[in-house]
Amino acid sequence: MIDLSQDIHSLSDFKRKTTEFMARMKKSGNPLVLTIHGKAELVVQDAANYQRLLELAERGEMMEFLRESREDVEAGRSEPALEALERLGKKHKLNQKGQ
Repeated sequence: MIDLSQDIHSLSDFKRKTTEFMARMKKSGNPLVLTIHGKAELVVQDAANYQRLLELAERGEMMEFLRESREDVEAGRSEPALEALERLGKKHKLNQKGQ
């Protein structure tokens, strides 16, 4: 989480003290918000914490998919896989060997 009192800096300051800021990010795990002309323009984050953020986002997407899937099952908007495969086989005139 960004600490507003510690994690917002100008791009110029970041350029002058890159090593110091990198060490701070690794220690805190927090990203930095970089400003240009006083306006937030960039967010900089170390690779390990960025990877963690991506994994959390992916997990959230999977949880949403599972929630929607469960709603579909509970609402009767799904069918058993074998029935679906049989229906598709008949539709495309395939025999049981898939030919």
